[in-house]
Amino acid sequence: MKPTPPAIICVGRNYAAHAAEMKGDLPDHPTIFMKNPAALCGNGDAIVIPPICLEHGPQVDYEGELAVILGADCRDVSRETALDHVAAYAVANDVTARWWQKQGSGGQWIRGKSFDTFCPMSEPVEASAIRDPQQLTLCTTVNGECMQSGHTADMIFPVDVLISELSRGLTLLEGTVVLTGTPAGVGAARTPPRFLQDGDVVEVDIQGVGRLSNSVKG
Repeated sequence: MKPTPPAIICVGRNYAAHAAEMKGDLPDHPTIFMKNPAALCGNGDAIVIPPICLEHGPQVDYEGELAVILGADCRDVSRETALDHVAAYAVANDVTARWWQKQGSGGQWIRGKSFDTFCPMSEPVEASAIRDPQQLTLCTTVNGECMQSGHTADMIFPVDVLISELSRGLTLLEGTVVLTGTPAGVGAARTPPRFLQDGDVVEVDIQGVGRLSNSVKG
């Protein structure tokens, strides 16, 4: 993997269908949270469910996402120039412990999103290889079964808007990773819920960006 990024900034509820399945309203502004950079792991690494995530029953979920990697410090950038600050794109999985996200941390999402190995990310591809980040298909499978099938055109806040908005009054450091949200189909929203368990294999494929594959241990 590349060096640990200075920050992993994430966007929640950025696809209308996912907001609906999680019983959330459509946001007027991007819903922002962060993951601990130490959660980062690579393609082929195991997602390790720690004992703390076994205390309240099955809860560890997958969220396939497009990751954006910034190539320079940026602050107060316009929407028109925002993509000029993107160095690369990657495939990511915003692995989430739902109890720790919703009940265990006082309403804050960071802990439930930040356990070690909870941010698998593929090797990046140069931004020049992606003509339009809003024209990409995304598919997440668990043990070969399609769980998420989405399209980045359905983002409520597209990549250029996210970078411009995040940089307002806030310096985004070179190497910062922005996770842009997940489409519908997460395990917590299924009936019955489909949480990750030992032996599962999760794959996220994004057209032109690559495929991310991780086994699950725990």
